[in-house]
Amino acid sequence: MKTVIFDLDGTLADTSGDLLEAANVCFRQMGHGDVLKPATDAGIALRGGRMMLQAGLQRLERFDAAIVDEYYPVLLEAYGENIARHTTLYPGAMQAVATLSGLGYGVGICTNKPEALAEQLLGELGVRAAFGALVGADTLPVRKPMPDPLVETVRRLGGDPAKTVLVGDSDTDRNTALAAGVPSILVTFGPSGEDMAALSPEALLSDYGDLAAVVVSLLGAPTKVLET
Repeated sequence: MKTVIFDLDGTLADTSGDLLEAANVCFRQMGHGDVLKPATDAGIALRGGRMMLQAGLQRLERFDAAIVDEYYPVLLEAYGENIARHTTLYPGAMQAVATLSGLGYGVGICTNKPEALAEQLLGELGVRAAFGALVGADTLPVRKPMPDPLVETVRRLGGDPAKTVLVGDSDTDRNTALAAGVPSILVTFGPSGEDMAALSPEALLSDYGDLAAVVVSLLGAPTKVLET
């Protein structure tokens, strides 16, 4: 089976608002108020919890790795309590997923969000059933950009790792695809969209309505249409 594997944060959904709020819970507990702002720091949010804590502490000129370690569990708890308050799926994302599934591609998610939180988010958004497999940051001993999580996602779909494409939004996704020896499609509608071309992916995507055609151009049509 040919497969299309998606990143989650910044690719399928804009999760930055809820992530930033969880980080600011930590900064408020430290006595600093809201350090990170949705208008300017969405790109930082989509690089994960530890990066948000590090960036905020550097902004406060009091970065300490021990503080990041101390507050990371606090951030995860706060995020889990309000994981989908501001989060929205990107326009056309789920229609594109449905189209790919209908054509016969296996569709899964490979994310650096902890697996339980990814499952929770997709459940609250009501879209978990659209994906045949999900591998998170802690599913395996290693995470992206190591190729293993991508390969494991494909394996769980019953697919061929040599016949897959990764859809993402960052250098992490590009490097994961390179490590796995597969093509990547990077979206340009996220906070870091203007930087994606410099990563030289096999394709750039500005509209989910174009995804199916791009996938066919990179992988060819599925060899077997899935039974419905």
